[in-house]
Amino acid sequence: MATATTPPAAGLTWSLRGRRPADIPVVADGAPAPPHLAGSGAGVRVCVVDSGVERDHPLVGPLAASWVVAKDEQGVRVERTTTGDTCGHGTACAGIIRRTAPDCELTSVRVLGERFSGSGDVLLAGLRWAVGQGFDVINLSLSTTRTRFAEELHALADEAFFNRTVIVASAHNTPVESFPWRFASVISVGSHQEDDPDLHLYNPAPPVEFFAPGQNVEVPWLGGASIRTTGNSFATPYIAGLCARILSGHPRMTSFQLKNALYLSAANVSVVNTDSRGAS
Repeated sequence: MATATTPPAAGLTWSLRGRRPADIPVVADGAPAPPHLAGSGAGVRVCVVDSGVERDHPLVGPLAASWVVAKDEQGVRVERTTTGDTCGHGTACAGIIRRTAPDCELTSVRVLGERFSGSGDVLLAGLRWAVGQGFDVINLSLSTTRTRFAEELHALADEAFFNRTVIVASAHNTPVESFPWRFASVISVGSHQEDDPDLHLYNPAPPVEFFAPGQNVEVPWLGGASIRTTGNSFATPYIAGLCARILSGHPRMTSFQLKNALYLSAANVSVVNTDSRGAS
């Protein structure tokens, strides 16, 4: 199988380490005030495509439904499941979303097995199913380096974008090319090192567009427990939760409007209002 081995271009930023918000100031043209971020996520359907979610974890709460992508000699299919989380990763992501948007509706689709194992075709099948179900927000703290899946993932990301399903996708933890976070039709996320659990930043040097808390964060884990861990995976559900909060107050917002709302509300973006456009 082909893998992406070409090193990324210099200057691209996958996570924010060794720098602070003041090091990446962004000046934006005047625009209407960004939507209020104080919504609870009520009425918003969020799908966590991951390793499953532990049911009734005290830091996650109820799930609307749990599904699994099954793969055998008969092919790949999505079916209901009563199993929980195979490794803890999905539970952690679901807990961060619940903490950020407590009243959203959460659904789980398991595409990872034990020891974080998975395959590109299973990931693609789970994501395709979630897009087809018309979820408002899909949290994807996963990616694949297999370039043979890139074209189909790209088409699927565009389909989601135009149908108002927002895919919030984690950047790889190391500076390698992987998908689908590299596509402009998703909201891509890396982690920052700040202590503020409610701080998100815009990245002026994409392809990663936003940074969120993801370093030494407390997350729910298997057995009703919690742990501290680090990774872009755990910054991503924070942004997914913010998307749910915004959409709960602005349900007709399009995908590009939502991305702009995140941009305008980022802590390092200063909006400069201009009354003229260079009159002579």
